[in-house]
Amino acid sequence: MHTLDTLGFDPYFAAQLELILEHSPGLAPARVVADGRDLLQLAGCAAGFGELSGRLRGELRPMQRPTTGDWVAVADGPDRAIIHHVLDRKTLLRRRAAGSDAAVQVVAANVDVFFVVTSADRDFSPRRLERYLTAVWDGGARPCIVLNKVDVITDVAPLLRAAEAVAPAVPVQAVSAQTGTGMDALQTHLSVGTTFGFVGSSGVGKSSLINRLLGQEIQTTKELRASGKGRHTTTRRELVVLPGEGILVDTPGMREFGMVADDGGLGTAFPEIVRFAEGCRYRDCRHESEPGCAVRAAVAAGELPAERLDSYVRLRRELDSADVRRDPVLGANTKRRWKSIHKQMRAFAKAERKRER
Repeated sequence: MHTLDTLGFDPYFAAQLELILEHSPGLAPARVVADGRDLLQLAGCAAGFGELSGRLRGELRPMQRPTTGDWVAVADGPDRAIIHHVLDRKTLLRRRAAGSDAAVQVVAANVDVFFVVTSADRDFSPRRLERYLTAVWDGGARPCIVLNKVDVITDVAPLLRAAEAVAPAVPVQAVSAQTGTGMDALQTHLSVGTTFGFVGSSGVGKSSLINRLLGQEIQTTKELRASGKGRHTTTRRELVVLPGEGILVDTPGMREFGMVADDGGLGTAFPEIVRFAEGCRYRDCRHESEPGCAVRAAVAAGELPAERLDSYVRLRRELDSADVRRDPVLGANTKRRWKSIHKQMRAFAKAERKRER
């Protein structure tokens, strides 16, 4: 039987529930185990883990629907619960919905640590890691890079160095779900009551890692296609409890991960660029063509890899575009601001040419 503590009900959520109970006594906390089409599977209620279904109370339905990992306050029952409140989230991983320019898809809520899984074969991409790390940091969780399938290569050191180069201060674990290599080190990141999530492209072995951690096959696995592209194994987001080791959120593989917002994740993922940017002439320098850019100067001096700056600029443009799509007024203001900046840049260049004469 899982207790609230083993399900991750910590003081952050307990304080919220206490305030709710002052006005709505009799409600009980529950966690969303899986998000079905019509019903939500819940844990922490009268029924066992995931055995109780929950529905939103009528007036809540127009609001944001809870997702896997959310904590809710429910009117408990023997076979069905009614969700009265959705507790504020501690963390939230989001992405742009596949095939959409503006729609936002919630990947998982209230995850403390995300294992960003890549594989040692043709899937490995530092640029993709930067994208995932930015999103994880932005959502408030802590990332850990997991380099899976190290059994398929002879020398893992270059890949580890490449991963560490784009992830300052982020743990990088080399593992093999097939042979068990490195799994002991991975388990050191697990603890009771802490929620962990696996994210990564299709075919990197997330389900195999979960099976290895659990010591049994609860997630089906598939071979890669002949092209080397991954196959989707997990088809929905769901919680899996590891006895004595925490709670895992498995997520479907993602062929694309579009950025949707920046609440500090970009700067956290690229700390060296933030540090060099302190020396830029313009406070809002975009590190593209502005004069006096200390970041571009660091690239020219060999102090910053050019591909890191290119990746930063690409992600920042994507985030800016997402902001504009959500808020046309913001887009218009941004356009006017940059028109003024470019005017200043032309005036500066003209003054420099006069001085050279």
